[in-house]
Amino acid sequence: MNAESNGGGRSVPVDTTDGAATGPGDNPVEGTGEVAKEPGPRISKAPKFIQARRSLHLSWQVGVFVVGLAIVALGVVMLPLPGPGWVVIFLGMAVWATEFVWAQVVLHWTKRKVTEAAQRALDPKVRRRNITLTAIGCVIAGALLAAYVAKYGFEMPWNIER
Repeated sequence: MNAESNGGGRSVPVDTTDGAATGPGDNPVEGTGEVAKEPGPRISKAPKFIQARRSLHLSWQVGVFVVGLAIVALGVVMLPLPGPGWVVIFLGMAVWATEFVWAQVVLHWTKRKVTEAAQRALDPKVRRRNITLTAIGCVIAGALLAAYVAKYGFEMPWNIER
């Protein structure tokens, strides 16, 4: 749900710079110790005339959800099949993030984790370990292939007679 209708009746301001919601209590009214009840900026990317009408905006959100769901489902289908499955799933999440705060939070978390993983992968110590493990795996695979060829020749396994 978006910032103006979060289901709980309380306003949750949204920082538009990074998409992360700030919690209640982060915006006190000066001198009173009370929390401001002003809603944060709307995250919806719908045109203003759609946002102005509740039924149109709800229809817009349903449409965005259905389109995002179709894209995510296509990405899930692409995971075992040829195609950029994860990229398509994240594209569907980006479609959802145009209307839903929860999708923005998931995308922000994912972006942070991918950045951390990329930084760890570029660490020279980790790169050496990965190269060493890959080399060991290739040596083992080569030894198994050589043992197979030495025992059976260049015959396919389904053509070997016992």
